[in-house]
Formats: sequence, structure tokens, C-alpha cells
Amino acid sequence: MKVTIENKKGLNKDLKIFIDKETMNSYMDEKYEEIKGTVNLKGFRPGKVPKEILKRQFGKAVFGEVLDKVLKETSTKALEENKIKPAGQPKLDLKTYGEDKDLEYILSVTELPKVEIKSLENIKFDEYTVKIDESETDKRIKEIAKNQPNFKEVSTDTKAKKGDLVSLDYKATVDGEDFKGSEGKNTQLTLGKDLFLKGFDEQLIGVKKDDEKIVEATLPENFPEKELVNKKAKFNCKILSVKQSEEVKINDDFAKNLGAKDLKDLKSLISKQINDEYKNSLDQLSKNQILKEIEKIKVDEVPENLIEEEIKILSQGISEEEAKKNKKNFEEKAKTRIKTGLILNEFGEKNQIKVTEQEIQAEVQKQLRMMPGQEKMVMDFYQKNPSALASLRGTVYEEKILNLIKEKGKANKKEISKEVAEKILKEAHKYDHSHVEEKKENKKKSPPTSAKEKKPTTKKAKSKPAVKKIKKVSKK
Repeated sequence: MKVTIENKKGLNKDLKIFIDKETMNSYMDEKYEEIKGTVNLKGFRPGKVPKEILKRQFGKAVFGEVLDKVLKETSTKALEENKIKPAGQPKLDLKTYGEDKDLEYILSVTELPKVEIKSLENIKFDEYTVKIDESETDKRIKEIAKNQPNFKEVSTDTKAKKGDLVSLDYKATVDGEDFKGSEGKNTQLTLGKDLFLKGFDEQLIGVKKDDEKIVEATLPENFPEKELVNKKAKFNCKILSVKQSEEVKINDDFAKNLGAKDLKDLKSLISKQINDEYKNSLDQLSKNQILKEIEKIKVDEVPENLIEEEIKILSQGISEEEAKKNKKNFEEKAKTRIKTGLILNEFGEKNQIKVTEQEIQAEVQKQLRMMPGQEKMVMDFYQKNPSALASLRGTVYEEKILNLIKEKGKANKKEISKEVAEKILKEAHKYDHSHVEEKKENKKKSPPTSAKEKKPTTKKAKSKPAVKKIKKVSKK
């Protein structure tokens, strides 16, 4: 194989690739040997069909397969040997080809630009930790204690009031007749919450232990026995106990019930929990700062074909007239996204960052936890949409790159109060919200490949393109 690079215009290059006919014939012979053992022709034993007969019968088909194989192998090898990373699919133009002929073709490729990533190791950003006051921790623990059920049974002559826990057995009838599900044993109701049937709780206010009380309530729309829906039922209730809520004592026993070693340990855990509630959002601000710094890094030339593809994504869902009106804005945004993506991708490749299947599955599981009750729908979505799974892989890849940049960069560490953290996040939210409103006004759609609205797409560039389409120009 002989490769000559010509017509160099910036990032665009033409690679003239020549394979002599002897090499092509050897590929053909190899293919004929491969199919000889599988062909059954009348008059010939299996594996004994002469090559000339095979050529007459299958020559065109064999040449087509061999040509496709050679083009894929040689184009990939030519790019690798010349250290060219293509931006998008190269174009292939056959010049000379045919059985018992030399093969010559032109591979037109737009090369990914060389990007500088050394400065990423000195990138500056703010890294926040939130200092949680002891009073804030105590306040959160009191809220937890307030929501912990702590009911104690009262004396037999004490009447139930709103907020008390009443236990009862009941037997219900509609028009004097029993029905399926009309009995209940040791049913517990917190009076005032109205969680059983509408208006049921309030009729139990004033009952005492061992009382019997008839309660009337309308059966709801979702009642299993459809013929009884919206009918009035009578519930003969036997009161088993009345319990009143007592204030939970915040001590070591309380802490142990929540899984902590003691009260001191619980305070430490709650303080960390409050800090973590702010950590993810503040970490995202740090990553946004990093992305802004990356945008300042100079890239001499951005591939035009990538810009065009990104503009198509940015202009989805809007009219042709509006797309023309916003063309300059789209071009600038597309250049910024691609440039940032190229820098991040180069950093990822240089540091050999990989995304494992376990990491993809962990991300899927995280999404399942965020959507309780819809797990099957989420799993089906990813199983039926490989592109969505690929996008998820891109998101995880980008996250790993940004995390490594954070590790290598120069963090300006700031310890701030909870109030300052809230103020910073509120300002960031206002900024993001104003940009969202601007997007709505312009009827623009963000590409679905980003983890966040302002993040760039960072899919790994393919260094081994598969040449699928062959543009036949001339035959000599």
C-alpha cells in the first residue's frame, strides 16, 4: 500500500491510496479459497471446484466483498499511520478498480484539530464546603423527632381527640347486607388525617376504649366492588384502644433507634447530611466554572462539518426563517460547544479515561431510584433506545473527565455558611432561569446529549472510521 497526502487545506486533506494488482489478487485468491469449501456445484466434489469456474460463477460478488474489505482495512491503516483523527465520516472516491487491476482511491478527510490541554492541569475554580452550625443540626433533629410516632395508651375513660391513634375492629354493611372486604381487624387511624374514608375520622372523636360506635361513610370511586361505588355504608366499630402522642425525648436511645451509635454520632451524621444536600449543587457550579475557563482556551480551527451538524441540532423545531435570523448566534454557540468538547475529549484520551459497563448500569440504577414506580418504563426505554444509552455513556464520560480536571486543577477552597451557600445557589438558579426563558422566547431546543443544559457534547471521536459509502467517479 502506498499513501500520498495531497491537497492540504487547513484541516482538510486528501489521501491518495494505491494498492497494486498483485496484492488485490492475493486478497481475491484468499476469498476463493474461503468459499471453495462451501460451494456445491454439479459435477465437482466439495472443495474441488476449480478457481476459474468459481470466478465465472461468483466473480462479481467475490470482488465486491474483497473491495469492501480492502477499502475498510487500508483507509483505517492509512489514517492510523499518518496519525490523522477524522472529524466525521471520510469521503471515498474510487479512481481505478476492477478484477486483476490496481486499486487507487482518494480518501478526503477533515482532521480533528490539535488542541492544547496542558493548561487544564492549572485551571482555577472555586471549591465550596458548607459549615453547618450546631443550631442547624439541632433544628433538623427536632424536626425528625417531631415526625417520629410515639403513641402511648391512655386510660379507659379518656376520650379520643384529633391527633390521637385509635385502634378498632369493624364490620360494615350496605343496605343491611354484608359485602366483600366489609370486615377489618385492629385497624389503626390517626384522627384528623382522613386517610381511610372521607369523614370517617371525625366521627370517632370522643370515643373511649371498649366503646362501640356506628360510623357512616360513602364508599369511594376506586372501591373494588363497582356496584357499591358512591353508596353509603354503615360501619359497626369496636374501639380497642386510644393512644395519645407524646413528645419524643432526644437522647442516646432516640439516636440508636435511627441507626446511630449515640446522640453525638447522630449529630455528626445529620451535619454531614445537610452538607451533602448542598455539595452536589455547589460541585456543579465548580464544574460550570471549569467549562467557562475551557471556553477561553484557543483552538485555531474548528471543523466546518462539525459546526454544520451542531447548527442542525440547535435549530431543530424552529422555522427556516428564524434559523436564518439566528444563524450567527447558532454558529458561535456551535463553535464553543465543539471546541469545548474537543478539548475535554483530548484530555480524556490522553489520561486514558474509559467508561465501564458497570458505571453505565450504576447510572441507570441511579435514575431508577429517582423515578420510583416507573422502573420498568425507564428500563424499557434504555433497552429499546441504544442511542439513549450511548448518550448516557457520553454523560458519564464527561463527568469522569471533569472530575479528573478538578483533581489536577487549582481549587480555591472556600468554607461558607449555609446562608451564603443558599445565596450563591439562588443567584446561579436565577442565571440559569433567565437563559431558559431566553431559549423559550427563541423557541430553541437543546441537544439531548448533554448532562446539563450548558454542558458541551463530548462524544469520543472515532479514529477508525468504517467506509460504508463508495462514490464511484471514474473507471479506467
